[in-house]
Amino acid sequence: MHPELRQLRHFVTVAEELHFGRAARRLHMTQPPLSQSIANLEELLKAPLFVRNRRMVGLTAAGTALLPEARRILEEAAALPELVRRAASGEAGRLALSFVSTAGLGMLPDVLRRYRAAYPGVRLVLQEATSDVQFDELLSGRIDAGFVIPPQAGEVDVADGALAYLKIVDEPLVLCAPSGLAALSTPGPVRLRDLPPLPLVIFPRAVAPSLHDAILACFRAAGVLPIIGQEAIQMQTIVSLVSGGMGLALVPQSVSNLMRPGVEYRALQDPAPLAETGLAWRRDNDSPVLKGFLDCLKRD
Repeated sequence: MHPELRQLRHFVTVAEELHFGRAARRLHMTQPPLSQSIANLEELLKAPLFVRNRRMVGLTAAGTALLPEARRILEEAAALPELVRRAASGEAGRLALSFVSTAGLGMLPDVLRRYRAAYPGVRLVLQEATSDVQFDELLSGRIDAGFVIPPQAGEVDVADGALAYLKIVDEPLVLCAPSGLAALSTPGPVRLRDLPPLPLVIFPRAVAPSLHDAILACFRAAGVLPIIGQEAIQMQTIVSLVSGGMGLALVPQSVSNLMRPGVEYRALQDPAPLAETGLAWRRDNDSPVLKGFLDCLKRD
């Protein structure tokens, strides 16, 4: 058996007063039940906690050792209702988030700043991952939510509707090209058909089919037949390959925040497709922390 909180409270009060009468008055009880409670505690712990005589009450070595631990237990017990309240309201807990690289270069830092300001007691666990990986992580319950590029614009159709989706941002695609091209000699937007026939650096279609198809459709609409030279799953890698002269790319506008030597970003004169990013989560995830995160996103 373990001591009850009531017994520990009685013990701490007597230890602080070193007088059973004063301790009983402070506890709003009479002295005999208090003395019996202490006796029961000593019997339970198999050790005397107080030295008693007619002149004084003092702590034994066992009582001295118990006092700080008893205070700690009582403090932790007193904090439990507030801890439970905060967890139930989404003010405390753990939130596991994944994000595509474009979100990390774009709106994610601002989203995280606003959420941390509103919910400072929540521990955020972040990881970068492609959309296809995130869908598997969501369905398995390893993450709570993920910033993804949807397979189809405006929706996430995975596992018979097991996932919910909230569109966050649309941004135009821009050209990412090696510096020094003749077509970039004048400032301003460029036309795809004015660019030299460099290979296209793009991510595999399985990673984000809607965006992959939109990029190829943009070239076809401009009368250009692109030749895919390299594939990479991270935008940072795509930009690095362009910097190394491996070709050119169309990337979401937020990627232009990623500066690399030997790279230029330009808007397109051609109709620019929009790259959509949104948040996906399991419909059956009733976590208060996740609800708080969704509320924070929807407020802004």
